[in-house]
Amino acid sequence: MRNANHGAYAIYALLGLVWGATYIFNKIASQWLPPMHIVLVRVVMGFLPVLLFALSLRALRWWHLRHLHHFAVMSLLAATLYYYAFAAGVERLPSSVAGMLSGSIPLFSFLGAALFLRGEPIRPRSVLGLACGFAGVMVIARPWSADIAAPDTAGMLFILAGSASVGLSFVYARRFLSPLGIAPIALCTYQLGLASALLLALCDIRQVSAIFADWRAASGLFLGAGLFGTGIAYTCYYYLVERLGAIRAASVTYIPPVVALVIGATFAGESLAAIDIVAAAIILLGVFVMQSSGTAPLRRWRQPRPGRGPEDSAPA
Repeated sequence: MRNANHGAYAIYALLGLVWGATYIFNKIASQWLPPMHIVLVRVVMGFLPVLLFALSLRALRWWHLRHLHHFAVMSLLAATLYYYAFAAGVERLPSSVAGMLSGSIPLFSFLGAALFLRGEPIRPRSVLGLACGFAGVMVIARPWSADIAAPDTAGMLFILAGSASVGLSFVYARRFLSPLGIAPIALCTYQLGLASALLLALCDIRQVSAIFADWRAASGLFLGAGLFGTGIAYTCYYYLVERLGAIRAASVTYIPPVVALVIGATFAGESLAAIDIVAAAIILLGVFVMQSSGTAPLRRWRQPRPGRGPEDSAPA
């Protein structure tokens, strides 16, 4: 069992690294493709391994189709809008800054749960953590400064909008999907499948060929951000939920902002001010304070339907 846990923690570290690297892959791809086509490639490439994994587990059921409207909402919140906002934000910002701002996702989850979920206790320590996290966001934005080196406002708003979208998707999943007893890998399959169908209908797929002018950009988007950063990453996440539990697995979301910061500053040569590093630390401190207050909004995901066995769940 100890060796199994060692393997799980190795996958935990790998998952944090892969998710953190997706920002630089998106940044490189943005030189060749507009945000919508970046999202198209990422979602479709992510959908394929998730579908195969779900089929291997026999997690898909015909009765799930009666909840198609919920899957459609999740496909928008946790895939199409989320990835589009991040792609548009990374196009305008250094990948390191975008990665640091993504640390606000748990803050939006908590805020959404406090507003829309009944029975969620609001403790002073939770409010302190929330305020601390958003203070870190404001330090990165520096709205009081006229410095030309300050981050692009539109780019920051895109990243924050994407963080809010995926953060609220967790709240939506808990309120409407958790009581259904549907396996999380099935939920992820449906949302990525619907998002793929929508994007294929909206985008001219022929324009994707432009990225093949640079093999590094193409491999980074198709393999790094798509296959590994979306599809295989989700399958690893569900493995971690099974091995380590939902709470420990969810803590992996603290790693990508740090990884994005290191990759952007070290390997991509992105300039980074000391105040940005302080701001990232403030955001992560706020998330830690909020989570350690005992009010993590998605700590318990599912109340199974009568007659169905309990299953651990996770963000889809």
